[in-house]
Amino acid sequence: MAGLKPQELLIILVILLVLFGGSKLPQLARNVGRAQKEFKTGLDEGGKEVASEEESDAS
Repeated sequence: MAGLKPQELLIILVILLVLFGGSKLPQLARNVGRAQKEFKTGLDEGGKEVASEEESDAS
């Protein structure tokens, strides 16, 4: 994960816990997961769009 050491990850988790509180962390994780999924979907759709444009240009 981006070359982070376990100690660094622990520090980041503690900071998140202090900033958002224990009850908000699951919701935050879900939102990050959804955003990542939407981003990947957008990249896939963009790739398909580019491929279809290249095919139509080649014809």
